[in-house]
Amino acid sequence: MPCLLIITHPEVIIDPNTPIQDWGLSAVGRRRAAAFATSGIFAEVTHLWASTEQKARETADILAAPRSLRIKQDAALGENDRSATGFLPRDRFEAAADAFFAHPNTSFRGWETAVAAQRRIHKAVTSIIETHDGIDLAIVTHGAVGTLLWCSLSGRPIDRGYDQRGQGHYWQADLTDLKPLSGWRSID
Repeated sequence: MPCLLIITHPEVIIDPNTPIQDWGLSAVGRRRAAAFATSGIFAEVTHLWASTEQKARETADILAAPRSLRIKQDAALGENDRSATGFLPRDRFEAAADAFFAHPNTSFRGWETAVAAQRRIHKAVTSIIETHDGIDLAIVTHGAVGTLLWCSLSGRPIDRGYDQRGQGHYWQADLTDLKPLSGWRSID
C-alpha cells in the first residue's frame, strides 16, 4: 500500500536576529535527518516535496541524497504565518502556540489562524497527491501545519494535544484514502 509520509524538520539553530523561515538545521538536526534518510520507513519513497523554508529544504536535501531523489518545493507547505510577531522567546512562543490551537478561528496577534493554515496545507497536499504517480510520497513540512493536516484527515477537531513532542517527527497515511495510520513518531 502506498503511503504518504508527513515529516517535520528536526532541530534548528534558533537565531532571534534571523527571520524564522531562514533558520537552518543544527548539527543534531542534520544527524537525525541523515539517519532517517536510510531508515526502512523512507525506503519506498519515490517523490519528495518540501516547504520553501530553509529548515525544511535542508531536511529534504539530506533525505534525498542517499537515493538521489529530486525535490519539489511548494510555499503552501510552509509553517503557519507568524511573521506579525517574529521571534518569541520559548515560554512566550509556547503560550502563543497554545492560543493558536485553542482558538483556531482567531488570529493570535496577527498570526494566520489555525483554520486558514489547515485549509492551506490540506489544499497543497491534496494537489500534490493528485499528480503523484509513484509508491510512497514524502512531504517535509512543519509541526503546526503537520498537526493541522493530521487533524483534518483524521476527522478530529484542531487540538494541540495531537501535536508532535519536539522537532523531527513523522506520521503516515494510506495514499488511497488519506487516513492517518499513526500519530506523530520520532524520526529516530
